Amino acid sequence: MKKNLADLNDQITSCKKCPRLVEYIDEIREKFPSYWCKPVPSFGDVKAKILIVGLAPGRFGSNRTGRMFTGDSSGNFMYPILHEVGLCNQPDSIDINDGFKLKDCYITAVGRCAPPQNKPTPEELNNCFPYLGEELKLLKDLKVVVALGKIAFDGYIKWAISARHCEEVLKEPTRQSTNAIRLRSLSRAERGISPRNDVLQKKDFKFSHGAIYEKGLPHILIASYHPSRQNTQTGRLTKAMFKKVFEIANEYVREN
Repeated sequence: MKKNLADLNDQITSCKKCPRLVEYIDEIREKFPSYWCKPVPSFGDVKAKILIVGLAPGRFGSNRTGRMFTGDSSGNFMYPILHEVGLCNQPDSIDINDGFKLKDCYITAVGRCAPPQNKPTPEELNNCFPYLGEELKLLKDLKVVVALGKIAFDGYIKWAISARHCEEVLKEPTRQSTNAIRLRSLSRAERGISPRNDVLQKKDFKFSHGAIYEKGLPHILIASYHPSRQNTQTGRLTKAMFKKVFEIANEYVREN
């Protein structure tokens, strides 16, 4: 385990585990020499209570700027909302040197390199998986994880189960927050889990926008659609829906 997040980010940016991705971003660099074109590090408040987990860098977004969700349509949708709810200091993020800072929040992704057609392979995600696990260990003050999309959701669940955190946490009582009804909190009974079964499995966690899992995990988990152009321009994800996710995340932080 790395001693701190800065050391971990150094390891991430020098990673070359995935030949397909290395070749792909090298090809982009040849066309656009000023682009970052390396694995993109995570960033934010090292004392964060909220972790946002995305999918992977976009070819012309964070692969260009070197900072997650910076300079692309997803960031243009997300950052004004984070600013409205008090999780960052300004409503836009266009460049790594623009003074943008997160407050009580840290941003990462399950994939760190821009993949062709925005689709990392399962093997590539597995190669990146240990980095997410290290971040979750190093973020000692973390209370809430917001997973943007099913792949990010599944990545967090995989970590929690593989690290046997589910079994450990289930031994402790977990309070049911009344605020959860503002989105949708899924109880063990609603998920079809037997009260006698104290070991949760991946199938016990179903992704849907607004689903909240308060029990059985080391952090409160909130699921959201990814703020991709496909979702935001079709109305599948509206600003009101997305803002509600982070309002609830903030309320959980205040209560816990």
